[in-house]
Amino acid sequence: MSLTDTNWCEVWCESLQQFERPYTLAKTVTHLAATVIHDYRTIVINFFAALALLLTFAFPSFALDATTPLQGAAQAVETAIDKQTPAEKVGRKPKVALALGGGGTRGFAHIGVLRVLQREGIPIDMIAGTSMGAIVGGMFCAGLTPDQIETKMLHKSFAHSYYTVPIPVRVAVIPIFFVPHLFGYHPYDGLYVGNKFANYMNNSLPATRRDIEELKIPYCAVAANLLDGKAYAIKTGNLGRAIQASSAVPELRRPVAIDDKLFVDGGIAANLPVIQAKEMGADLVIGIDVDEKFDAKRQDFRKILSVGHRVINMILTKVDEDQVKAADLVVQPDVNGIHLLSSKVADGKKAIKAGEAAAEAALPEIRSRIQAATIAANQ
Repeated sequence: MSLTDTNWCEVWCESLQQFERPYTLAKTVTHLAATVIHDYRTIVINFFAALALLLTFAFPSFALDATTPLQGAAQAVETAIDKQTPAEKVGRKPKVALALGGGGTRGFAHIGVLRVLQREGIPIDMIAGTSMGAIVGGMFCAGLTPDQIETKMLHKSFAHSYYTVPIPVRVAVIPIFFVPHLFGYHPYDGLYVGNKFANYMNNSLPATRRDIEELKIPYCAVAANLLDGKAYAIKTGNLGRAIQASSAVPELRRPVAIDDKLFVDGGIAANLPVIQAKEMGADLVIGIDVDEKFDAKRQDFRKILSVGHRVINMILTKVDEDQVKAADLVVQPDVNGIHLLSSKVADGKKAIKAGEAAAEAALPEIRSRIQAATIAANQ
C-alpha cells in the first residue's frame, strides 16, 4: 500500500496492535499529525509516528491509556484551522524589494522613506540601489538605522570624502592634470579619484559588514560599464568599492575598474534599478524615484546653469521610463528645487522630510500591494 493512501494511518496503527499502551500513543499522535498536516503529509506523519514509538519505549511514563482524549485535542486543532482567516492561513510571504534611484542630494529622500517603512513594519527583504540610492541602501543593509545614516550623511565629512577639494579649485588646476601624460602616465579621466570616498564608506560600516556577502539584507549596487554601455548589478565584493563605482559621476569622478569592467555612475543606464531588483528574486518591487517633476516656468531658465540642470533631469527621466513601468509601485518624493550636487545641509534635510511625507502618503497603497502579492504567492 502506498504511503500516500488516505487510510495509511490505520494500517500503521494496526501493525502496532501487538502492543497496548505504545499502540494507543502511536495511533493518537499519528491521527493528530494527519489532521494538522496537509501539504507535507507523508514526511511529517512518518516523523510523528516514529516520535510516538521513541517516547513510549524510552520513557514509559509518557505512554497514554486508551481513554486519553487526545483525539479531542486534534479535533480542536482542526476547528481552529477552519476558523482562520485567509491571511492567517498564508504560508509563504512575498519578497519585497526597494529600488532606490539615483539623484545626488535629492537621494537623501531615501533616508526618510526607509525611516517610515521601518517604523510601520513594512518588510524590506532586499535593496537595489543606484548612485545615492546605492549609498543609502548599502548602509541600511549593513545594519545602520535611518537615524544613523542621516547623522553620517549630513556631517561635513561625508561631502568632504566625495569632493576632497572644492569643485572650483579642482577645475582651476585641470591644466596640471596633463603633466603626468607628458611622462607616460595615463590615469582614467575624472576630477576626483574616489578612493577616499570608498574608504570613508567602509569605515562608516561595522567591521563585519564591509563585504556585500556579509550584509544583513541582500543588496546590489548598480553601475554602468563604459566598455559595453550596459548596466550591471554588483552583488559581491567590497561594499565601499561597489558604492564608489555606482556613484562615480562621469568627468567628476574617475571610472572604477572591477574585474574586466570599467564602471561609472549607474544613473546613465539604470537610474531607478527596478529590473535589477526583480532579478534578485523579488515578488514585489517598490521604486523610490527622486527625479524632479516637470513643473517649471519659462523664467526659471534665466538662471545660470538652469538649462543644464533641466537637461540632466530630462535624461534621467528618459532612462527611467522602462524601469518605472516594471515597478509594482513607485513613490516619488517632492524634491524639486534641490540641486543634484548641492552640499547644503538644509537641502539634505528637505529631501529627507520629502521622503518621509511621500512614504506616509503611500502606506495604504503599499500595504494593499503587499496583501495582494501575499495572496498571489500562496495560490
